[in-house]
Amino acid sequence: MFVGTLTFDLLLGDVHSLKEKRSIVRPIVAELQRKYGVCAAEVGNQDLHRRAEIGCAVVAGDAAYVTDVLDSCERLVAGRPEVMLLSTRRRHHHDDDE
Repeated sequence: MFVGTLTFDLLLGDVHSLKEKRSIVRPIVAELQRKYGVCAAEVGNQDLHRRAEIGCAVVAGDAAYVTDVLDSCERLVAGRPEVMLLSTRRRHHHDDDE
């Protein structure tokens, strides 16, 4: 079993409230879940208006598949015009890891 996680650090555009922030973050999370079957959620910076941290995870029997899915997720988020992707953090785990 292989597990891959990907965390996005995002800068949001002209956002002045947490309600506006949610209207940007929720569709991104939903699209990641729908298109790629990953678990995704807002995982950090919940109290900041212009910053968001989204995490996603995928589990598969093939390491190459995990990499492909995470690459696709990164392209999707990077291509969203309403956010600026500041950084990503990617981790791969195997069930034999200690």
